[in-house]
Amino acid sequence: MSNAVENNTNSTSPDTSDSPTFASLGLAQPLLNAIHALGFTTPTPVQAAAVPAAMQGGDWMVSSKTGSGKTAAFLIPTLNVLMNEDTSKLSQAVGPRILVLCPTRELAAQVATDAINLVKQARGIRIATVVGGMPFPKQIASLRGAAVVIATPGRLLDLANRRALRLDNVACLVCDEADRMLDLGFAEDLEAIHDLCRGRSQTLMFSATFAPRIMQLASSLMNEPGRLELATAQDKHTDITQTLHWVDGFAHKRKLLAHWLADTSIDQALIFTSTQADADLLAGELEAEGHAAAALHGAMPQAVRNRRLKSLRDGRIRVLVATDVAARGIDVPTISHVINFGLPMKAEDYVHRIGRTGRAGRTGIAVTLAEYRDRSKIMAIERYTQQRIAPSEIAGLEPKPPVRREGRSDGRGFGDRPRFGDKPRSFGDKPRSFGDDRAPRSFSDRPARIFNDAKPRFNADAPRRQFGEGSSDSRPARSGSGDSRPPRRDDR
Repeated sequence: MSNAVENNTNSTSPDTSDSPTFASLGLAQPLLNAIHALGFTTPTPVQAAAVPAAMQGGDWMVSSKTGSGKTAAFLIPTLNVLMNEDTSKLSQAVGPRILVLCPTRELAAQVATDAINLVKQARGIRIATVVGGMPFPKQIASLRGAAVVIATPGRLLDLANRRALRLDNVACLVCDEADRMLDLGFAEDLEAIHDLCRGRSQTLMFSATFAPRIMQLASSLMNEPGRLELATAQDKHTDITQTLHWVDGFAHKRKLLAHWLADTSIDQALIFTSTQADADLLAGELEAEGHAAAALHGAMPQAVRNRRLKSLRDGRIRVLVATDVAARGIDVPTISHVINFGLPMKAEDYVHRIGRTGRAGRTGIAVTLAEYRDRSKIMAIERYTQQRIAPSEIAGLEPKPPVRREGRSDGRGFGDRPRFGDKPRSFGDKPRSFGDDRAPRSFSDRPARIFNDAKPRFNADAPRRQFGEGSSDSRPARSGSGDSRPPRRDDR
């Protein structure tokens, strides 16, 4: 593939003032019927820009925020191509025609669900999902006659290496959330998959930003791609109210969490923790308190994760406690609150977290609980989003002011390091400085040390004793034992 990404036209932000309808995009009638059956008539901005561009052909890079409808933005044009072909021959083809790569199992399952809903009005188009944690025989059976495969990179390569799947018939490769796949270390896997389907005619890449590492990946996978930048990390989430609470410690954080979960206006809440152990522990505590809560993280078997996601969509779970990786791809419109119980390791993960609420035209609330020692992470998030998260307090649950050292004249708090140029502290009232006129002390100025005359420490005239004479290391021979060995010597 060509590396001439920089030679392409600049990124564009299309004018969607005259928003088209799906009927005006020239889609196949079965696909159009499925879209109308789902209740959609007007495409979102990313769909209005990406669908016509992808239908024209060529490689495209699309930047769009979470919850903007980007899944349909790449499914509609790719499925439209299949519906215009002879669908009776698709089941007889060797290998899929459309390959969609996702960073997590949950996102792959969500994309597969949307794809199945879009092909309900068409015949002969089968959808297969390939993710880790599922039995190989079942997945291999599902691949037979599948025209569209949605997969995570690791399991896809496993099947390809087992010769259970061929990718040389792929016409279009889609990389969804490419930035997240790089975070999870899938760069080499993407290169290997690129080689397996090198004969394709189109590559679509969706990413949160066009960061340098994304551009480097695009240069190796794509051929002079066009760029559509419809959202950046700095775009304001107008449908999401962001709130920050400073907390004193874990106990204070739990009280604030209990306050928010007691709110009857919560439809469903998604709580983020930093580790898998924290997710299990917090979910167990909330369940013991009477909440319909469950945990979700990457260490769980895929069958368990699928059941809990289904329970969340069905409304049987009101509070889901999850980690960043497991929650990526959750598309449940009834999630009204996102609570950051643990802060993300990377600032961009904050944007993906809060994007789980305020979806499908709804409003949402994002609450962040942070200790004072987490100030640097909060500042990193604000720098990344170029937005300030306004702190707020709840009556009766206000945080205590930061502890400051008393008696300091310079106003610095406890534990602050001396600033450059500060004078060194001394034990006296007046610190010594390098400009003092006092003469430096010498060894002769020290007072003589007085020893006890009765027990001199050293007498040069006394005869030297041989080793073992009267020393503590000499031991007499054992009486009655006939032991005439010399005294033991300690060589240490």
